[in-house]
Amino acid sequence: MNAIDCDVHPTVPGLDALLPYMDEYWRDSIVDRGIDSIDTASYPPKSPLTARPDWRGGNGRAATRVEDVQSHVFKGLGVDVAILNSLYGVQLVLNEDMARAFTRAVNDWVRAEWLDRDPRLRASIILPMHNVEHAIEELERCAPDHRFVQAMTLVGTETPLGRRHMWPLYERLEKLGMPLGIHAGSSYRNPVTSLGWPTYYTEDYTAQAQGFQSQLGSLITEGAFAKHPGLKVVLMESGVTWLPAFMWRLSKFWRGLRFETPWVDRPPMDIVRDQVRLTMQPLDAPDDPDIVARLVDQFNSDDMLLFASDYPHWQFDGDAAMPRGISSALARKIKVDNPLATYSRLRETPT
Repeated sequence: MNAIDCDVHPTVPGLDALLPYMDEYWRDSIVDRGIDSIDTASYPPKSPLTARPDWRGGNGRAATRVEDVQSHVFKGLGVDVAILNSLYGVQLVLNEDMARAFTRAVNDWVRAEWLDRDPRLRASIILPMHNVEHAIEELERCAPDHRFVQAMTLVGTETPLGRRHMWPLYERLEKLGMPLGIHAGSSYRNPVTSLGWPTYYTEDYTAQAQGFQSQLGSLITEGAFAKHPGLKVVLMESGVTWLPAFMWRLSKFWRGLRFETPWVDRPPMDIVRDQVRLTMQPLDAPDDPDIVARLVDQFNSDDMLLFASDYPHWQFDGDAAMPRGISSALARKIKVDNPLATYSRLRETPT
């Protein structure tokens, strides 16, 4: 095996594509309310960051068909298996019941229009996170299909993910042996910065790292990782290079305030090395192999990084999704061994 791509984004061409996967009530509701889209501009459609020009179809959009992934990811990037993570805006819907229906439709659309059409594809179960009961219900509905290899939420949630009302979901994930993927993006219940709403997309995208830091701190200090030591969390499109500095700061204050969180009974970075993984695009590092090598050394672990192209988002030049400065031995772990260790279902032959 050459590579497992842990972050590929299928593009829902429009709300009409999801209607066949909704029941009559919600189809009628969409028509009666005049809802024509629940998509978002998380990635500005015409921005070069959103998709490379030769990856776009005739309508200017990329990754709208299985054939696009077959050509650009499997053939173009030399990938053997790809994990699909839909970013269609179902997690922004305010109505909890509607969010559940739309999330269900996206998961069924991914299953029918993508997984059923190429055996090399796997996917994440998109969870309606505004209601933990709905999230568990959707997880249990989709989990019997082992082509779904993880559950996924956006990093910008309504409340921090470590809070204890979320623990029943983590208990179920732990029993299933499925990671929780946390992807860049937001339900926009709260500003993406700690100071309020930004003005520009550049601010929004840069501030996503703050969200990942807050979620990671919450999962550690609230005790979610201590309560569920078998839970794996994958940070996707979070950037990578912020982690060592943030964990140094968190560990420093944990040492002085251990009485406050006695369940955190070992250094936070040790917990992260055991239970957290990160996809590699964007790496957020200079194009200097020596600097990249030093940054990777700061993790003090070869097990934490997962290969990802972030297709069709264009976070790298040309077809070199693996940054320079990674040794061949480590590259093998990042591309194959670490994904196989993280996603137990990748080691199965789904039926």
